[in-house]
Amino acid sequence: MTTDAVRDARILIIDDQETEVRALENLLSEAGYGAISVATDPRQATAMFRDVRPDLVAVDLHEPELTGLAVTALLRKQVPAGAYLPILMVAEGVDSDSKARAIEVGARDFVSKPFRAEEVLPRVKNLLEIRFLQLQLQAYEEVLERKVSERTQELERAQRDILQRVARAVEYRDDVTGQHAQRVGQLSALLAERLGLLPDEVENLRQAAPLHDVGKIAVADEIILKPGPLTEAERSKMQSHSAVGAAILAGSDCEVLRMAEVISLRHHERWDGTGYPGGLRGSEIPLVARIVAVADAFDAVTHHRPYKPARSFKEGLAEIVNGRGTRFDPSIVSAFLQIIEEGWQLELAYAPEGHRHVC
Repeated sequence: MTTDAVRDARILIIDDQETEVRALENLLSEAGYGAISVATDPRQATAMFRDVRPDLVAVDLHEPELTGLAVTALLRKQVPAGAYLPILMVAEGVDSDSKARAIEVGARDFVSKPFRAEEVLPRVKNLLEIRFLQLQLQAYEEVLERKVSERTQELERAQRDILQRVARAVEYRDDVTGQHAQRVGQLSALLAERLGLLPDEVENLRQAAPLHDVGKIAVADEIILKPGPLTEAERSKMQSHSAVGAAILAGSDCEVLRMAEVISLRHHERWDGTGYPGGLRGSEIPLVARIVAVADAFDAVTHHRPYKPARSFKEGLAEIVNGRGTRFDPSIVSAFLQIIEEGWQLELAYAPEGHRHVC
């Protein structure tokens, strides 16, 4: 996604406080955004939305005439099914319950007042990139629907590139390399091959698995990057990323995105039924989600995050083995161990820096 495309985005600000509106408008203008519209009366939001057709909406949570939650719910009704419209909720001193309700009605991220460029601008850019990537993907899907018999390798490569960019945009929040999602896709594909899935299914999983955590776009940085234990409310918010991700991916005719929707929703279910969000048990959990659960867990353990150091390859292996029959499907753990036993390439690919050794 080019900087020019993002800077040309149409942005609608809805806030009855003139001073706050101008502060946000000036901040965005100084960053190069030119197509900015303002509604200081939230009751005009729907009409302004239809006129402007924005790519991003910034809504003040605490509107006196019509709350930001109500405005967001109204705007969501204007968005076609399956479309991604980023709504950035603006608030001062917002509590976790209000944030949860905002996510439920359709908000995608939050910024605090008073505005700080280092907080606002990266979030706006990230949301707009995902918006435009989703629009590109929809356009490609329409072309593929019209010309199913004329699908070309070039279009397939373009689709894969878009999916990878969406996953990378999300992963950069807590993985500075942006490679976690791709590694999970590669390892998931290896496991799928070992388990005997058809080649088309393996390739679809390779592309779909990197989108497993796309719902984290709706979780605040202070939760994702928190170094200590999460509170009950924070844990609930973190766990909401599964359902949010599924909602973002829902409604597509693309086979890969339909698989990604299932993975996003179910990759934190556990074999013993103690996972979330549905408490599914055993084979009730879709196979692709069970596969990604193993790949995601192994990669998360063996790679650095801002809130934790990387652990060794052996420790990652022990994490998977110890979860056999409780957290993970035993057959997938067996497939994982077979891959390890048959070659050392996986260890070199997944051992963190400073821990590249043979078991």
